[in-house]
Amino acid sequence: MTLLEVMVALLIFALTGTAVLKAASNHLNSVGQVEQITFATWVANNRLNELKLTNQWPPKNNLKGSMQMADRTWYWQQTVKKTNDDDLRAIDIIVGLDERYESTLTTVTTYVAKPSEGKG
Repeated sequence: MTLLEVMVALLIFALTGTAVLKAASNHLNSVGQVEQITFATWVANNRLNELKLTNQWPPKNNLKGSMQMADRTWYWQQTVKKTNDDDLRAIDIIVGLDERYESTLTTVTTYVAKPSEGKG
């Protein structure tokens, strides 16, 4: 009877240990994904700020580029869409680690207004 009790206890311990390791592994994978999405969002926001600083109207469509951040090369693609207002454009920045843009990590969208012409 004692040997049987020890074997059942070992079985329960093994199953519990397996569940804990699986949960820890899933948590680490989630942390890695959150980190990648955070960096990809920073890359997209950097690109949008560069775009706003150029003050070019209308913004160029289908631009592609890359940026170094966190010891990785991030690839971004810019898509410009017309809106109902002729003086407003929607700009999507797609970011991923793949140069062919087959898998993207995030897309950030902003709206850019036509620069007002200075008078006087």
